[in-house]
Amino acid sequence: MSEPVVVSWSGGKDGCVALHEILESGEYRVESLLTTVTEGYERVSMHGVRRGLLEKQAASLGLPLREVVIPKSASNEIYEARMGEALSEFRARDVEAVVFGDLFLEDIREYRESQLAKAGMRGIFPVWGRDTSAFARDFIGRGFRAVVVCLDPGKLDETFAGREFDESFLENLPSDVDPCGENGEFHTFVYEAPIFEKRIEFDIGETVERDGFVFTDLIPSPGEESRTRSADS
Repeated sequence: MSEPVVVSWSGGKDGCVALHEILESGEYRVESLLTTVTEGYERVSMHGVRRGLLEKQAASLGLPLREVVIPKSASNEIYEARMGEALSEFRARDVEAVVFGDLFLEDIREYRESQLAKAGMRGIFPVWGRDTSAFARDFIGRGFRAVVVCLDPGKLDETFAGREFDESFLENLPSDVDPCGENGEFHTFVYEAPIFEKRIEFDIGETVERDGFVFTDLIPSPGEESRTRSADS
């Protein structure tokens, strides 16, 4: 029998590939996506993606979405308490593992595993240890499509915000920036993937700097028939 799991989800490329990997393996059954949303902003925490686009991803995947709502500038104590409540809910439903898209940051992995242990759960890291340059190009080659929605201007020029995550983007990256942004240089939103029933349509909104980060707003397209953005644009 397949094992029930929850997938940590921000809407970005690494988590999307991790989800793809476990679905392909046939060893797991995804009970829900799990994400944090910032109270008042109605956006995915850190990435700044609108809640509506997050919900469209979940619908396209055909998966339930469990949102953990946290206040702006939430302390670790508040974050851990609210996330702990969500994990306890899943543990009560006999879910014992959470899937993550982390690639190589040992401290982040150790933190996740220590928090999961408190809830009697464990982490699964299906893309751990992958070469990030090969991972990025494989992501593109397999038909995934994403756009950069957030970046740290101290690590990457703000002109990269709102760009398509494609070969041109990778070629233009400074040599000291990880191709997957694993060190927090940038974050993405996946709008098309082999595991999506249909692509997510949106318009590119304004780019703003807030709290030391640069965000490009993605605005959900009003109609399902709209084709206001394509992979070629």
